[in-house]
Amino acid sequence: VVFAQGALHRPAEPNLPGLETFRGAVFHSARWDHACDLAGKRVAVIGTGASAIQFVPRIAGTVAALALFQRTPPWILPKNDPATGPIQLWALRDMPLVRRILRVWLYWTHEARAAGFVLWPRLLAAAERQARSHAKRQLTDGSVRERITPADRIGCKRILLSNDFLPALNRPNVRLVTAPIARVAPNGIVAADGSEHPADVLIFATGFRATDPLGAIQITGRDGVTLSAAWRDGMQARLGLAVAGFPNLFLLGGPNTGLGHNSVVFMLEAQIGHVLRCVRLLRRRYATSIEVRPDAQAGFARRLDRWMSRTVWLSGCKSWYLDRNGRNTTLWPGFSVGYWWRVRRVSERDYHLVD
Repeated sequence: VVFAQGALHRPAEPNLPGLETFRGAVFHSARWDHACDLAGKRVAVIGTGASAIQFVPRIAGTVAALALFQRTPPWILPKNDPATGPIQLWALRDMPLVRRILRVWLYWTHEARAAGFVLWPRLLAAAERQARSHAKRQLTDGSVRERITPADRIGCKRILLSNDFLPALNRPNVRLVTAPIARVAPNGIVAADGSEHPADVLIFATGFRATDPLGAIQITGRDGVTLSAAWRDGMQARLGLAVAGFPNLFLLGGPNTGLGHNSVVFMLEAQIGHVLRCVRLLRRRYATSIEVRPDAQAGFARRLDRWMSRTVWLSGCKSWYLDRNGRNTTLWPGFSVGYWWRVRRVSERDYHLVD
């Protein structure tokens, strides 16, 4: 069984007091209600993360009023996404060497950024300056700029890329609300400071349950133990690929295989290669099952925690990277090329085969 459901698929919906009394439409951004016409409506958006920066600029010019509720501000960098001209398109289509050179350049320029995330977070100071400058250029209200600027180190939470989110906050019909939500009323939201924010529609931009991706899915391993039970104290898998006690089960996009600096597609391709090598070993040995050894998994977990301790993700902020125990179970604490190096071979010292 190859379990490839990914991490960002279970919407995280907040449990807000009084939500059941709200009279308007309520939906999560990942489950958009396309039958709900937002034109001329008063909309409350809860969350200012990666989901909100994608749709808030799209709806800000359509709605009558938009109240954007922020718990903690994100670091926002410019999105370097220039248009591709006809000459570039021709070269990429008809010159394979150009495609390969561009691919290599993109990979290694992004790979170099891992140094700031996983080795020397102080290297990210330049990115913080860029983000502050970006906000200064795009926000006209100094008080909004102050409230949208994070206090934590950049990279501790997911860094966002956008050229149109901050300008959307300049619109007269958009207001940033930083007071905590006290309760939901039938016609809007009441903040902890007593302010009332009328709304016809509530949209949750509150992300996903990345540290609890199983949900109602039940996977049963050896001796009737379920994967959800094995992970009750936090997700754990050797190299994010295999779990002790679960023979013939492999994970794609499993624990600690996400990235904050490069394309996760590279990680997935490396994982697929490792799974195929395990299957070939299984067939070559005429075995019926292959299972990661408990000591191999435990040793990897110890090394992982040691590597993780030096990363920016454990520098003090609260993010969706961390589980309820404060452990980062989502991201790889190193360079992606280092992950590829570790999964490029299958060692029988790490796996137990049953004939």
